[in-house]
Amino acid sequence: MRRAAPNLAWVAESRLHLTIEFLGERSEREVERLHAALGEVAARHRPFALALRGFGAFPNLRAPRIVWLGVDPEPRLELLQHELARACAELGYEREARAFRPHITLGRARTPLNADGARALARAARAVEWNATAEAKSVDIMKSRLLPDGARYELLHAIPLGGR
Repeated sequence: MRRAAPNLAWVAESRLHLTIEFLGERSEREVERLHAALGEVAARHRPFALALRGFGAFPNLRAPRIVWLGVDPEPRLELLQHELARACAELGYEREARAFRPHITLGRARTPLNADGARALARAARAVEWNATAEAKSVDIMKSRLLPDGARYELLHAIPLGGR
C-alpha cells in the first residue's frame, strides 16, 4: 500500500494505536481527574482480544483522507468505549458527535490523491490479506504533539483493565 500511495504520510509502526476518545488539550489537573474516573471504568473490564483485518479509508477509498486498518466489531470494546465516553461526559467533556468506528490509522493524505492514485491504493488495499489479533489490556491517557513529520505521543497514564 505504501508503494501504491507514496505521497501519503504513513504512520510509523511505533505510533500505531486505537483511539477511544479524543479530548483535546487539557490541564494537568484535568488529566488527574480523568485518570481517576477512567480507572474506575477500566477496573470493571477484563483484558480482551481484538481482531484486526481489512483496510479502508475515510471518507472512502475513492477519496482517501485517512487510510486505516479495521478492527472487527467486539462487544467488549463497544461497552468499554461507551462507559469511557460516559465517564468523560460526566466530567464535562463534550461527547463525540460521530459514531465510534474502531480503526487504526495507517496513513493520512496531506493533499488529496488524484483519481489514478486513489485507484492504485484501492487495488493495493484489496490485494492485502492480513489478519492479526492484539490484546486490549489497558486504557492509556496519551499526550500528543503534532509535528511536521507526524504526531509524537507521550504516555501519561496506563490504566490496566481489570484493575491489575
